[in-house]
Amino acid sequence: MTEKKMLNREEFEDLRTESALAMCQDEGLVKRARDLVIDADKYHWVHQTNWFGEPILNLPQDMFALQDIIYHTRPKYVVELGVAWGGSLLFCSTLLTVLGGERVIGVDIYIPDDLKARLSSHGELSNKIDLIAGSSVESDTIAHIRSIIKDCREVLVILDSYHSHDHVLAELRLYSAFVGKGHYMICGDTIVEDIPPQDHRPRPWGPGNNPKTALESFLKETDRFIIDNYYDRKLLLTCNPGGYLRCIK
Repeated sequence: MTEKKMLNREEFEDLRTESALAMCQDEGLVKRARDLVIDADKYHWVHQTNWFGEPILNLPQDMFALQDIIYHTRPKYVVELGVAWGGSLLFCSTLLTVLGGERVIGVDIYIPDDLKARLSSHGELSNKIDLIAGSSVESDTIAHIRSIIKDCREVLVILDSYHSHDHVLAELRLYSAFVGKGHYMICGDTIVEDIPPQDHRPRPWGPGNNPKTALESFLKETDRFIIDNYYDRKLLLTCNPGGYLRCIK
């Protein structure tokens, strides 16, 4: 009987890295994965994940990438633009509670009272959440965030609000100033560039006018951020292809 050889941790990490690189170079597989996300969107697949009872409007793959980023970078603050149903705020608050972070700040133009009540019912998790009702690009909103985080730059920013080119580009320019070296800014729903016009939920953005086009413009303006290929290579199913940005200066 042949004895099975067990990989040590270093060997396993090498295997994962090599496999992820090979996977992202498999153009047919990448296209099928992208098509799956696009086709399943007709059935609101991205709406099917919950955290502590509240919906997260994102794929589990992207949430695990977010968890990995928070674990390795240990931000003191997470700023999320776009609150929706609040599940992602609770998710981030859970991680900061375990890892010793300070606050999760959620910004949205509309935060209904019933959502505020639900988000306030989770004890220690709720105590770490600050909600700001207002446009993400208004000066009052920026000032409010600054009053919470002060001069700290151990900040993770998640852009997931209004997905037009101009709005996202304005967010990238404004919120990049909060993020220090080694920390991340996640530009959500860059996949919109690849999604054909939608009949089931029409939006004022689409190919040519979306977070990906804004991100491309932003990266031409700055040398502080790069796309982190580590996440691009291994996620396969993602709403944020090319959207994981690491601050290098």
